[in-house]
Amino acid sequence: MNKMHVKRGDEVQVIAGKDKGRKGKIIEAFPAKGKVIVEGVAVAKKHQKARMQGQESGIIHMETPIDVSNVMRICSKCGKPARTGVQILEDGSKVKYCKKCKETFND
Repeated sequence: MNKMHVKRGDEVQVIAGKDKGRKGKIIEAFPAKGKVIVEGVAVAKKHQKARMQGQESGIIHMETPIDVSNVMRICSKCGKPARTGVQILEDGSKVKYCKKCKETFND
């Protein structure tokens, strides 16, 4: 799965899983794996041991990757999660648009 309907920096909403309904910004995308990391979503606790002197050990909270099929991009105009489409403009460039309100995304 190399193509994805979202990219880093997009505002998305989780549509499936234990964090369904939560919104956040994509921090990192992994197109080869088909996964994304969304801030504040799928947070896991990691027990970390101090590796060097002066470094603290303890429990850290980190976001884990979720499948890209479980997120939907939020349209900036209508403010709702919507499917996206690709439009080809007169000058030959491609642009993504919201299928609900037909507004183009300024990427």
